[in-house]
Formats: sequence, C-alpha cells, structure tokens
Amino acid sequence: MSSQTKTLRPPAVAGQFYSQHGDRLQGDVRSFLKAAKLPELARVLAVIAPHAGYPCSGPVAGYSFAALGGQTVGHVTVYLLGPAHWRPVFGVGLCNVDAFLLPTGEVAVDHARVQQMVALGEPYRLATEAHMPEHCLEVELPFLQMVLSDFAVVPMLLDNDADPARVGADLAGLVAGDPASLIVVSSDLSHYHNYAAATAMDHSFLAAVVAGDIKQAANGEACGLPAILTLMHVAARLQWRAQLLAYANSGDTCGPRRDVVGYGAVAYTSS
Repeated sequence: MSSQTKTLRPPAVAGQFYSQHGDRLQGDVRSFLKAAKLPELARVLAVIAPHAGYPCSGPVAGYSFAALGGQTVGHVTVYLLGPAHWRPVFGVGLCNVDAFLLPTGEVAVDHARVQQMVALGEPYRLATEAHMPEHCLEVELPFLQMVLSDFAVVPMLLDNDADPARVGADLAGLVAGDPASLIVVSSDLSHYHNYAAATAMDHSFLAAVVAGDIKQAANGEACGLPAILTLMHVAARLQWRAQLLAYANSGDTCGPRRDVVGYGAVAYTSS
C-alpha cells in the first residue's frame, strides 16, 4: 500500500506530552527504559503503563516497557487498551486507520483483528473519531517502537459502558490462541488528591490489582479502570500472575505534592 493511499491518524499530543522531534523523542524513551531496574521476570504477557506527559509519567512507564524488551521475536499483535477521555465510545471503540503517525515513524493497525472484534457486535464498534484527539494510546507507541521490532496494534478505547468481564473473556480467547500477542493497558491512577492521600489510595488499589481481587479493584480510582479490570479478567482466565514494578506520582516526578496524579507499572507473566 503506498503512502498516498494510507489513512494515517496524525499525532495529537506531539510537542505537548512528548517531544515532536524524532531524535529527541527516541533519546527520552531510551533514557526511561535504561533507568528501569527490573526484577527477574518470566515472559511478560501484558503490562499496565501510565500515560501522562513524559516528564511526569515517563520514569514509571519505562518500567512497564522495559519489561517487554527482548521478550518476543517475529511479528507481534499488541492489544492496546485505554480510557476514552474526550469522546464517548459506548463500550469499546476501535480504530480503523492504517497507521498511527508519530515523530518516530508509523505504527501499523492490525485491520484483521479490528474487524474480528467489530464482528462480535456490542460492545465493540468502530469509533475512529474518538481516537483522533485521544492521548492515552498515542503516548505508549514510542515505547513500543523501541522495544518491539515488528508489531501492529489493535487500538481499543473503553468507557463505562464496556463490560470488563465480557471483554476480558473475548480477549483471553484471542491471546490464548495467538502466542505472538501482548496486552498493554494505558491508565493513570488517582487524580488530584494530596500526596499522602494519593499514595495510600494508589498502593491500596495496586495491591488489589496484584492480588487479582477484581471486586476490590473495581472500587479503586484510575482513569483507565475498565481497561484494568478487563486485563484482570484476562489474567484470571489464563492464570497469569501480576507483579508491581514501580509506583510514583506527579509529586515525585514533575510537580508539587498537592493535587497529584498517580502512576503504576504492573507486569503480567504466566504462573
């Protein structure tokens, strides 16, 4: 397919959340990955990563994506889930552009997988317009470009009309049948509490996530909560194990310790 006939989703937050200059962006991502000090991990099958501006959430996101580095060979399908911040999707909104355009190049969309999910019916639907201003998936793509040599994404935005149990069951079936697939959930944690309150809330929530306690996690605060719960349902069905890799909030990384936003990195491995 020639570039003239491709449909490209242009970057929405280049120059705001991350550098609009490709070389600078690659350098920033590389530094976040290099700074991540990971425990020994089995093959990582899914991660949760934050999605704020890189100065704030990049140090934590580095842990999530460093955990994916060197884990796979050949072509990989990445199911990329996050919250619909700007426009409703009434469940799970998928995107049917050919690629996401970034300062570091293009990231292909797996059309076959997108159409496979749309064919399942509700809560899945095409919602390409909701993806155009959305930052939560976009900011994860430069990290994926750095740690995966050959991949395509299935971009999924979830809102409160999504059914995490249903979507988790569907995703579990898809990834179980395709060992060359990964799940990446994009979510920040609590928003705009003071430092001490946010830290306590976030650690309680992350403890529930790591324990696989879906009921308790459902009471937590995270902008990507439906996506996180979906991943927890996948993990329960496939007997994956969650491990907390890093936690910080904006009071630690980029701002004052009032009205902070929390960031967590979680990896899932086979039990």
